Amino acid sequence: MEIENINPNDIERISMNIIESELGDTSHLSKGEKLVVKRVIHTTADFEYLDNLKFSKNAVDIAKNILKQGAVIVTDTQMAFSGISKPALRALNCEIHCFMSDSDVAEAAKKNGTTRAVVSIDKAAKKFFDKNIIFVVGNAPTALIRICELAESGKLSPSFVVGTPVGFVNVVQSKNMIMQTDIPYIVADGRKGGSTVAAAVCNAILYQIYDRQTGKIIDGN
Repeated sequence: MEIENINPNDIERISMNIIESELGDTSHLSKGEKLVVKRVIHTTADFEYLDNLKFSKNAVDIAKNILKQGAVIVTDTQMAFSGISKPALRALNCEIHCFMSDSDVAEAAKKNGTTRAVVSIDKAAKKFFDKNIIFVVGNAPTALIRICELAESGKLSPSFVVGTPVGFVNVVQSKNMIMQTDIPYIVADGRKGGSTVAAAVCNAILYQIYDRQTGKIIDGN
């Protein structure tokens, strides 16, 4: 097998062209949804995300509008936090937080016999109750479950949820819970997902309204 000599600046473009050529039927997707699917496949090399990614009605357009207003993003892992484009967030006047490593979160989780993810959602709900919050959950199904519980009780009003936890225990159930709410969402159906997928979903949306070459906000329609 011969190694291709490719300019580093061309690798992503060529990869996306390969994905486009192998993607198959995307007639069920909007333009924005297709861009999300392609970036997730680019991150994972897994074409099953063409069918696994589920979008609530007008999800991508809703997410773009929320981000343009200056949202607060809360992640359940440092990996997702690290993977989401900081230049794009700064340009859009958006904040991003991950409370999983906070000492008060660890203490409360131990005291209450629950997960740090649950306590992190509680902390975000109190801290940002009056903000446009986008929850980006790439690992912990307990975070999705807690979001649903707080939303149902009126203690939280999430603007958007990216739900891509990976695993076996309560993963499918937690995703189904989100998809049964009125909260706009993008969810990786089934057991697949992960923090890299969650970050890829966010970046795919951000790059529809932020030009990485110029560092400027674009219309994205």
